[in-house]
Amino acid sequence: MPDKEPRQPSEHEKIQLEHEAAKLFMRWYEANTGKPIRHIWHNQPIRPDVSCTLEGEKLDLEIAHLYGSEAEAMAILGRDLSAQTHAELHNLEQENHDARLLQALNRILANKALKTYQSDRVWLVIRNAHPQWTKEDIKNLVGHISVPEQHPFEKIWIVGDMSGQSGIFRLYPS
Repeated sequence: MPDKEPRQPSEHEKIQLEHEAAKLFMRWYEANTGKPIRHIWHNQPIRPDVSCTLEGEKLDLEIAHLYGSEAEAMAILGRDLSAQTHAELHNLEQENHDARLLQALNRILANKALKTYQSDRVWLVIRNAHPQWTKEDIKNLVGHISVPEQHPFEKIWIVGDMSGQSGIFRLYPS
């Protein structure tokens, strides 16, 4: 029987992934800095994805997930994959590991830099969801990552892996 066509993630699933990423980030941020960060809630599209309080002050978090490609995102999220998607995944395995990571990360940064928000204070949190990429892989590319000159973010953070086991690090400002 042929593979089913992949389905798009539901809005509920998207919100759940964003909240998981925010919680992982907040747990590590508080552990690393000792500064209390609490109370997340989801926002509407003209605002960043999640809001919280940092030391009692409102802070908005825009959440992004680093998958690599749409085909890889579908595989990572457990979607049913078509034969074409399987072929795309096979072709991606032949490409340079670091070049693909750098391209995917730069693509997220360029896309997010174009956004505008009704918020005074926004941090971008990128959660690495790709199982073959590590926090150290990303750190090793820091001198090559292109953070656009103009963007709406006070800080840009990386959550090193999907489960948050490897911690976080600040990408911008470095």
